[in-house]
Amino acid sequence: MIGFTALQPLALVAPVAGGAAVLAWRVRETKSPVSTPKIVIPPLAMSTGFSMFLLPAFRIPWTWALGAFLFGALVLYYPLARTSTLERRGDVVMMQRSRAFLAILVALLAVRIALRGYIGQFVSPRQTAAIFFILAFGMILRWRVAMYRAYRRLLDR
Repeated sequence: MIGFTALQPLALVAPVAGGAAVLAWRVRETKSPVSTPKIVIPPLAMSTGFSMFLLPAFRIPWTWALGAFLFGALVLYYPLARTSTLERRGDVVMMQRSRAFLAILVALLAVRIALRGYIGQFVSPRQTAAIFFILAFGMILRWRVAMYRAYRRLLDR
């Protein structure tokens, strides 16, 4: 079996590759109309990641989970919400492009990598992954709920 320390370079490469994928997805997302499934499916699909907590190695105290979720939902959500605007164009709703959004995604990725290294000094790599998963879920869930509300308001006009 491969030791966990042998996988540590992957722990740095994987977030960068994931960040690049999110950037590419984000650019593509602004080229087609927004719909309810396009808003709702990402957090629903991401929620399957909570199955990691079936394995004891990924479990963290509830207070850590709550803190990570609240940090994502209250702090990291804000830059995403401020730089992603929906606008109505005729009969469809489109995501307005923002250069700042891409810069913020890169900055959030850098913060995540830096914090992961720091937090990883105190907890296991699996627990670190669990903390950052919950943090990202809190950020994305709140962002998508706000986006859905804005989408419904635009459709109701």
